[in-house]
Amino acid sequence: MDLQPACPCGSGTPYDRCCGRLHRGAAQATTAEELMRSRYAAYAVGDVDYVFRTWHPRTRPDDLSPDLGLTWTGLTIVDASEDRVEFVATFEQGGRAGSMHEVSRFEQRGGRWVYVDGEVS
Repeated sequence: MDLQPACPCGSGTPYDRCCGRLHRGAAQATTAEELMRSRYAAYAVGDVDYVFRTWHPRTRPDDLSPDLGLTWTGLTIVDASEDRVEFVATFEQGGRAGSMHEVSRFEQRGGRWVYVDGEVS
């Protein structure tokens, strides 16, 4: 029986064997979807440094500050292709539930997947 917490990305795998290994640098994402899941999990666990490191330098903000009043509660992948991932992420903020729908673009840079940008609707 595995007592480790499940990964926030929704894979059902324990965090340390899923996105945790990417967050600590023990492995690199091999697909755009894996990177997207790991970025969501990084937001969920508060690893803003990982989010920054996996954002294309051309499009990333100079500073990322976490929203301490926001709790990410779930992730659903709607569609994924080689370099795009459509997803819905749910959250709670100020006692209210909400969701964010995005189609994210990714590209490989120096052999690593990075987030480029996304269209939020």
